[in-house]
Amino acid sequence: MIKPWTRDQMAARVARDIEEGMVVNLGIGLPTMVANHLPKPGAPDFREVILQSENGILGMGPAPAAGDEDYDLINAGKQPVTLLPGGCFFHHADSFAMMRGGHLDVCVLGAFQVSAAGDLANWHTGAPGAIPAVGGAMDLAIGAKRTFVMMEHQTKDGQSKLVPECSYPLTARRCVSRVYTDLAVIELGPQGAVVIDRCPGLDFAALQARTAIPLVEAH
Repeated sequence: MIKPWTRDQMAARVARDIEEGMVVNLGIGLPTMVANHLPKPGAPDFREVILQSENGILGMGPAPAAGDEDYDLINAGKQPVTLLPGGCFFHHADSFAMMRGGHLDVCVLGAFQVSAAGDLANWHTGAPGAIPAVGGAMDLAIGAKRTFVMMEHQTKDGQSKLVPECSYPLTARRCVSRVYTDLAVIELGPQGAVVIDRCPGLDFAALQARTAIPLVEAH
């Protein structure tokens, strides 16, 4: 029986791949959940990770406990967050200089589509009446050293979000290095789309049947 990962499990899986000392931006939507799954000080697997938010925070912590929210302290998605010791605030322009200047090790973004070549489409579906929402995604996608994507593997009508070529307007070309879905973790690179992890109960053939690009099984 296939047991797709929950959104919390997806966020925890991304958190596992964030290394000691990295400076990381978490995009709005699903990626913001990653902050809640990074090991806390005192944990056996603790590692220092510096979270940046494009609205001008460095040293962002996890979501506050219920009742402790401070709505003057929010992330780019307007969600209340916490600030870790040593954290700081700064102007929006300085934040974008960090993003564009190659100072982020990883950004984690949501997506509508990702192509086999690593092209990213995450700001507009092109549908009539749809509200485009580019935000800082273009700056992040080209500025970060690595771009991770968190998204559902398929659309609500069962279409693969991993596609040969994006049909939606592009955010950036050849920027995505790894995709985390509710079914698998897939590395995009010179070897193709390499499956490095799968959800419980899902074999390689079943994953390929749900994916519109050729997959390579990691050895």
